[in-house]
Amino acid sequence: MNGFEELAAALAIFLATHSLPALPGWRARLVAAVGERRYLIGHSVVGSVTLLWLVAAALAAPYVELWTPPDWARWVPLTVMPLAMMLLVAGLTTANPYSLGRGRQGFDPAHPGIVAVTRHPVLWAAALWAAAHLAANGSLRAVVLFGMLGGFSVMGTRLFERRRGISPDTSNLPFRAILEGRATLELSAGLLWRCLLGLALYVLLLALHGPVIGRYPLIL
Repeated sequence: MNGFEELAAALAIFLATHSLPALPGWRARLVAAVGERRYLIGHSVVGSVTLLWLVAAALAAPYVELWTPPDWARWVPLTVMPLAMMLLVAGLTTANPYSLGRGRQGFDPAHPGIVAVTRHPVLWAAALWAAAHLAANGSLRAVVLFGMLGGFSVMGTRLFERRRGISPDTSNLPFRAILEGRATLELSAGLLWRCLLGLALYVLLLALHGPVIGRYPLIL
């Protein structure tokens, strides 16, 4: 496979492996078969491998420019990505009965952590990552990669909203419940170190962006 064929294949497999666990009963059956811990580890490994393949396929696809992004657009990912990485790290390491993450075990509604910000921190992290990079890239491969991932992530939040037992003290849209006074963001030590890890991940990705992707975000 070459060109856009590999990108299409990688995208199809990525969407399939991430859609199946969201179907009613699939996650429960997988957890019952292999256990919660093994399921989470397996899901993380498969998700990481398919995402890396998807990004590699996008980089290998032919460059077809659709528009030229304005100069200010390069600052969009630089300013949005810190929040996205904090949501990602906190979402992956916090118990969450409503969305992707560690699952409901250990979740305390009185101290929801990042769930007070949004019920779907991991999905919104992916959506922000995609939207920010789409703003700074005007190629066809960028539209395919970031457009599909961003749309898939937002659609994922809507699918998870169909679950029963969702607390009214939380929200899908980030910070909405806090702004409406339905939730309070508790700046606990656990949330703070998760945010610091997210910022550290952002710095690491920024340092690796040039050598790995071939574009240096901080160079004009």
